[in-house]
Amino acid sequence: MTVSTLDAHLAVPTGFWNRSRRTGAVLGTLGVVAAILFGLRAVDGPATFFLGETTLTGAHFAINGKLGAILFGLLAAAAGAALLVTGKRFGLLVGVSLAAFVISAMCWLVSAKGSSVPLSSLAAITMAASLPLIFGSLSGVLCERSGVVNVAIEGQLLTGAFLAALVGTVTGSWPLALVGAAVGGALISLLLAVLAIRYVVDQVVVGIVLNAFALGLTGYLYEQLMQKDQSTFNNPERLPTWVVPGLSEIPILGPVIFKGTILTYVALALVAVVTVALFRTRWGLRTRAAGEHPAAADTVGIRVLGLRYTNVLLAGVVAGFGGAYFSMVSASSFTKNITGGAGFIALAAMIFGRWHPVGAFMAAVFFGFAGALSSLLQAIGSPVPGQFLAMLPYVATIFAVAGLVGRVRAPAADGKPYVKG
Repeated sequence: MTVSTLDAHLAVPTGFWNRSRRTGAVLGTLGVVAAILFGLRAVDGPATFFLGETTLTGAHFAINGKLGAILFGLLAAAAGAALLVTGKRFGLLVGVSLAAFVISAMCWLVSAKGSSVPLSSLAAITMAASLPLIFGSLSGVLCERSGVVNVAIEGQLLTGAFLAALVGTVTGSWPLALVGAAVGGALISLLLAVLAIRYVVDQVVVGIVLNAFALGLTGYLYEQLMQKDQSTFNNPERLPTWVVPGLSEIPILGPVIFKGTILTYVALALVAVVTVALFRTRWGLRTRAAGEHPAAADTVGIRVLGLRYTNVLLAGVVAGFGGAYFSMVSASSFTKNITGGAGFIALAAMIFGRWHPVGAFMAAVFFGFAGALSSLLQAIGSPVPGQFLAMLPYVATIFAVAGLVGRVRAPAADGKPYVKG
């Protein structure tokens, strides 16, 4: 019997297929598919993109649909190939590859329909759709960096939306409505903190139960109060839009940053504040210590349980603000299950963002962009179902959690109750 051997120089080195190379292989394949499939289906005509909020205002530029689909597909493939060859972690290359893939698809779809895309409007819709996800994911970061799993984000958003509508209608004041939203989120967080920290109940189970509790309670009160007398209990004032003169006219970024409700400005400020506080302050150091090694934190005088209580309640307040979006921005009233699972999407955004405020923000915007793009493609009559495109970020999240995009590690003590000896 002969045994064939493989020359050492032809063998694949051990550990060659690391996460970056696997990611590069997947992205490179997607780029090649985009260049071939989208390029063949695209029309040899212009795909027009307007910089304004409508297709009638602002400067515009046009790309040949077939050429753009092929070139951006090849760019996506090249970025993936760079990851495959180097084997190093380059988040920029991943972003370039994904962005090029999306642009390649848009060149195909827009040219095929002879339509145009208002980029500023797309950016504004993306930001609006991202707002509750930003608040929800930041809520998750605050909890889980402290060592408490927050599966109850959905319940916090829902209760915040309910009390925002109720308080806003009864008082006729949108600032008080926001206070009511914060209180609603904090109430669910208080239950989470007491059950998870004081009574050491399984935190995932508690979160699921609190979501069901919030859904049932708000649904019951909606039927008993709001549905019977809409004008008295369920007709809140919409949040006013604040426009920064001049800056709001900047193409694409202007309508996103300088034209929105107070929730837009608060969300952007919170991302910066939580990032600085978490990594540049004593509170942040103590919070991260409580989430990584509570016993060691306790030995140096950190009140671990008190810190966890504080941060979980603060997280509820943040999520409550996100709930106000549903009943005071996207709609002007509350309905049963108005959040529609946004809390679970925010939880996925937090994981996708690796428990970092900026990462969670970027992931939330990614999800919001998928929703906005889905709506846009449905509006122009895309042959691709919008639901298919809307599911792509969730597929990416599965890959991220599975470790394809990179190492995803929760705080070491996340979900582990701390009982002081």
